[in-house]
Amino acid sequence: MKALPSNFVFFRLPHQEHYTVMAQANSTPEVLTSVLDISGREGFVMAPFEPSPSHPVLLMQPDMVEERVIEAQELAEIDDFAVGTQSGERKNYEEVFACFHNAVVSGQFSKLVLARTTEIDRPESVDLKQLFLKACHLYPRAFVALFSMPQVGTWLMATPEILLEGHANCWQTMALAGTMKRPNGLPEGCDAIWSDKDKEEQGYVSTYISDTLHRFTDNVSSDGPYTAVAAHLVHLRTDFSIRKSEVGNVGELIDALYPTPAVCGIPKEQARAFIFNNESVSRRYYSGFCGPISPSGNTHLYVSLRCMEIMSDRLRLYAGSGILGDSTVEGEWQETQSKLQTMLRLLR
Repeated sequence: MKALPSNFVFFRLPHQEHYTVMAQANSTPEVLTSVLDISGREGFVMAPFEPSPSHPVLLMQPDMVEERVIEAQELAEIDDFAVGTQSGERKNYEEVFACFHNAVVSGQFSKLVLARTTEIDRPESVDLKQLFLKACHLYPRAFVALFSMPQVGTWLMATPEILLEGHANCWQTMALAGTMKRPNGLPEGCDAIWSDKDKEEQGYVSTYISDTLHRFTDNVSSDGPYTAVAAHLVHLRTDFSIRKSEVGNVGELIDALYPTPAVCGIPKEQARAFIFNNESVSRRYYSGFCGPISPSGNTHLYVSLRCMEIMSDRLRLYAGSGILGDSTVEGEWQETQSKLQTMLRLLR
């Protein structure tokens, strides 16, 4: 494969048969002081879960943009395989889970999201472009993005969750909370049977997003919750729409939504601080957001989920799950195991 520039992005929007390549060869991505600075800007933005000097909000302003057709590709049947077998990984998760669960049960939080990572050796044959294209084929409903730049490293994701998307005169967002393996034989468009825990989690996120949008406009419409398929998983999803002309400063809306309780907790700012101080892993750009932005309305920002950080000799995979009062360590561990499969399947 032709050598890639040091600053590049490949991304494919859901259901599209082409992908976009952006590169910034003549300068470096701009460091933004906060997501509030996004308003009126154009390019590709990458925001971490918790902005800091070592993990800043970045805006890549490309000097090269190309659209390319995704060529047909045959894929073999892929089975799940075990991860998280490194010494102490499960024990560490159980200890942190107890800390998070106690904080919820005590009433300090209604919900917290606990993330974990697992690392595997990077296969010598890994080709970044081929990994990206395989993700496009395996996950047609997802926003698939591969980006690399010295400030953030190299990341690949196939995420189902919109943070904020603008088309013409409308903005869309969603509440995506509640996850399980797709039941065998469940057709597209049919509802799964959801647990009370999943319904409660969806309710928390939907209420938060609805309340946040109503701070900007009374013209809010919603659809859901309903079952949304994401490859081998299904999620509970509620869609929201508002009129773009009533939003005003888009950066303020993004800042109000991010991070949603789907990846953080309730109340948001206290949960974010608790996660930062008590989680055993650094989330970095996992559970932040990324995507193309444009003041003309062609904006597609997605929550950075189903992520893989690609290093010279290792691959670090990220996953998380929502902790409520009736959560169990086994149930949440298995949910993260299922989510990790999204990236692991690309390596088969």
